[in-house]
Amino acid sequence: MSDVNSQAFIGQRSVCMVVWTLLVFGWLCSSALAQISISAPQDMRVFDTPSDGGGSLTVQWAPSSWDGPDARYQVLAGDAAVTDPAALTIIAEFPGNSKYVKDAKTAWWTRNVDKTWHQVLVRSAKGFEVKDGIFYAVAVAAVQGDQRVFSQVLVASPSPDWFNWNQLNNLIIALSFGGLVFYSISYAKRHEIFLRRIPGLDAVDEAIGRATELGKPILYLTGAHDLHDPSTIAAAVILGKVAKRAALYETELLVPHREPITMAVCQEITKQAYLEAGKPDLFKEDANFFITADQFSYTAAVDGIMLRKKPAANFFMGAYFAESLLLTETGASTGAIQIAGTDSDHQLPFFVTTCDYTLIGEELYAASAYLSKEPVQIGTLLGQDIGKAVVLSAIGIGIVLATVGAVTGAQWPQLFLDLLRDLK
Repeated sequence: MSDVNSQAFIGQRSVCMVVWTLLVFGWLCSSALAQISISAPQDMRVFDTPSDGGGSLTVQWAPSSWDGPDARYQVLAGDAAVTDPAALTIIAEFPGNSKYVKDAKTAWWTRNVDKTWHQVLVRSAKGFEVKDGIFYAVAVAAVQGDQRVFSQVLVASPSPDWFNWNQLNNLIIALSFGGLVFYSISYAKRHEIFLRRIPGLDAVDEAIGRATELGKPILYLTGAHDLHDPSTIAAAVILGKVAKRAALYETELLVPHREPITMAVCQEITKQAYLEAGKPDLFKEDANFFITADQFSYTAAVDGIMLRKKPAANFFMGAYFAESLLLTETGASTGAIQIAGTDSDHQLPFFVTTCDYTLIGEELYAASAYLSKEPVQIGTLLGQDIGKAVVLSAIGIGIVLATVGAVTGAQWPQLFLDLLRDLK
């Protein structure tokens, strides 16, 4: 029994000795690593930041073998006359394993060094101002513990650039889409292009015809925004088509406005529509009239017109807000046919509920081409649709490439992703 205890004791001692030896070895290794001396940043470069509006310098330097979270970098800058890096102002400090070229929003066709290099932008900060055309001294310090090693001091001056080369891909894409639209217009002039049926626009003649039969007016609203909004422009264009049909049928047209400038433009559009219909004598200047710019005062006035005049057809085109339901509910209570069109997605549920037909989103913009059948407008619509298909395809391809790059760690997908990115 004593021999067994003796052997167990010896085994325990052996295990303890092994563990102790490993601990000492680990401590020695960590001490040795901690004593590794840092060196000054190598291959440092300072130059005016390319493709910017000025007011910044770019600092780049090669990575070091000791880069890591325990080490730090300091970027210092000051007057160009300063030659001692220790006398410069610290404008940035960060861990040694951060601030890489790959983190900057630049494209591969504008990078001048490897993505693993460090990169920092020197901009105006508290206590330090960077001005175009003035030279500044810049240095980088490596810091670890009590050690602090400086790079050489370099001098550079910031200046604005005429062209942002990072967005060269965007320029090419924009020009390509522009060429696509012009080609689509040319194609539409030579061929008949199918347009998807839009029930709300097919009902325009029905609504105007009903108003004619009943001898009641047509009420047309252009929305809450002015002509800076594309939806208001679309509403004004559709007004021209509605006014032309109303002139042909000799039906009264009422167009109350919230914006004086929109009213003036719509007056000219309505007048032109009556001329094209061959009924200039039926045009009335006061068909377009201004009420007020206040949201709910305007709404109350239009509701009063609906209740007094009882129009047989109400058109709600353009952008709308909280007044949409108040207007359409009143119109529905009078028994009028109501056709709405808006890109205000937060108001679409109210229009769909209370109107007979609703143009949703881009159907409002397609309405002019749908009603007029003009080749220029149809070709523009075709070009836009092809452009949307290209954008959706690019998004799908980008998702696949980004997934492949994340899963495999490969770098080549980034070359294609840069082509699809909006690089500032």
